[in-house]
Amino acid sequence: MSPLEPVRTVRRVAVVGGARIPFARSDGPYATASDQQMLTAALDGLVERYDLSAPGAVGEFVAGAVLKHSRDFNLARETVLGSKLDPRTPAYDIQQACGTGLQAVIAAANKIALGQTESAVAGGADTASDAPLGVNDTLRRILLEARRARSAGARLRALAKVRPGHLVPDIPRNAEPRTGLSMGEHAAVTARAWGIGREAQDVLAATSHQRLAAAYDRGFFDDLVVPFRGLARDQNLRPDSTPGKLAGLKPVFGLDGPEPTMTAGNSTPLTDGAATVLLASEEWAEAHGLEPLAYLIAYETAAVDFVHGDVADGEDGLLMAPAYAVPRMLERAGLGIGDFDLVEIHEAFASQVLATLAAWEKRGLTPVDRDRLNVAGSSLATGHPFAATGARIVATLAKLLAERGGPGRGLISVCAAGGQGVTAILERP
Repeated sequence: MSPLEPVRTVRRVAVVGGARIPFARSDGPYATASDQQMLTAALDGLVERYDLSAPGAVGEFVAGAVLKHSRDFNLARETVLGSKLDPRTPAYDIQQACGTGLQAVIAAANKIALGQTESAVAGGADTASDAPLGVNDTLRRILLEARRARSAGARLRALAKVRPGHLVPDIPRNAEPRTGLSMGEHAAVTARAWGIGREAQDVLAATSHQRLAAAYDRGFFDDLVVPFRGLARDQNLRPDSTPGKLAGLKPVFGLDGPEPTMTAGNSTPLTDGAATVLLASEEWAEAHGLEPLAYLIAYETAAVDFVHGDVADGEDGLLMAPAYAVPRMLERAGLGIGDFDLVEIHEAFASQVLATLAAWEKRGLTPVDRDRLNVAGSSLATGHPFAATGARIVATLAKLLAERGGPGRGLISVCAAGGQGVTAILERP
């Protein structure tokens, strides 16, 4: 079918494969790597694996980053131009905090489903090492005043207002503008509200590391991870992590409340990395001799009022939007938790995962079998480059479903800054 032919039915969207670079702790191996360089490395890995360098091989590229320099205003398109993908491939940026990677997948999938393109690559990148530094806002206003001045005298009078304190740059803060609290502090409030204990968090974190290590050891990531700048595995991975070792770490969030439980070990570190996913119509995949790993069949977004809502009781905590998105999505799809073979919950914090599970049960969903949860590890072990995580999860889950050898279904849940959540369902018929 031609992409220009009218579509009368929504088509299934295939997840063909993925490629990402190993994720690295901030100020480590990727300290001098830009979003564009990392995203290009991930994209090139995908192009090489699936032979996508021919003219018109891919319909478009959709990606984004959360921490962006002004030079990254056209990140996706510049990445294409610096990659092995056909330079005639259209590209555009998208951003929804930690949900960016999954929203990029959804945006690309919608066009494929409607017949507007036959294939697309989606992804994201983020670096906490190369974070943009802003000009002090007072200095910025002075410089703009000087630029607008009509005479040399007026320009000098404007510049004479500059003081030494104006030369201090504005550094990005890990805090919500509406509350002034960091994501970790918000998560600590939610952990207390839901009664999430320290031991349960440490068990979940240690399990994430152990499962990621096992997945690497059995070669699961051989065709998903592209070596970059000396790394072949995620740098944050601690194969020998145990609940006992994690129990010795001091709390770092929620210190203003009784018995704080959140540590550096059961929270994700600041991370650098990039990930991509190849999506296509069934016809495109068949024509290229590629078997889809899974199909993206549903998705849902939600947001909570974490400023004025029911925050004290945990219902509207900053990272609790998936507690609303998933039940809505499952109702629309006519599915329950028991219909899923695998569940992938982005591990921003162990406490947030546990609170989400508790909230789903409160809303009438059956408990998630822990043996089906994040079976190849997740963000606590891999790290979390904000915009890359969604693409990482989609590619990982699709391959996990494919290697089962039969029909299967997987659930994706990603929480995001700003009180948002992005969720999706993958299925293998």
